Amino acid sequence: MREARPAIQNLLEELKLLPGIGPKSAQRIAYGILRKSPEEIERLASAVSALRERIFSCRRCNNLSEQDPCAICEDSERNSHVLCVVENPFNILTIEKTGEYRGRYHVLHGSLAPLSGVGPEQLKIGNLLSRLSPEAIEEVIVATNPNVEGDATALFLAQQIKPAGVKVTRIAMGLPVGSDLEYADQVTITRAIAGRREL
Repeated sequence: MREARPAIQNLLEELKLLPGIGPKSAQRIAYGILRKSPEEIERLASAVSALRERIFSCRRCNNLSEQDPCAICEDSERNSHVLCVVENPFNILTIEKTGEYRGRYHVLHGSLAPLSGVGPEQLKIGNLLSRLSPEAIEEVIVATNPNVEGDATALFLAQQIKPAGVKVTRIAMGLPVGSDLEYADQVTITRAIAGRREL
């Protein structure tokens, strides 16, 4: 029988599984948690636990939400004929902060990366294509990250969508190549959306 790891070591190992958290960051977070009061730790644990209980994917756009369809899909004041396709739900938050885009979204939950085993069937591309005609989509803005995987995904989407007679545009490259949307500032995102181009 394997001996249980000490509590701190167990927490460090779990924290290191999170994206962007290495050994040093895990240590800082763990010791930061230990300095909190029992009530604060309980609130944190409760908030993490609530994620699995209350957050799920919107059946229409795949955004994370506490309601289905999500609030953006249900908002009748948004332009229902324009879709902005993003890689992950956090990209929506970044674009929404600009206040420049008033259409709807579609979340792929990743980008094409054949060397890592991520092909079209691993992404939410099928339900994107199934939305085009019923929702009378006129334009799809591809807002994938400006890197090799994001560009490959954008080109693949354009090939799949254009035969349906839908205009496909790509956000302008006001974003540094190799970066992620969630780390870009609002001005850069605003310019990228305003300067989008047709694929």
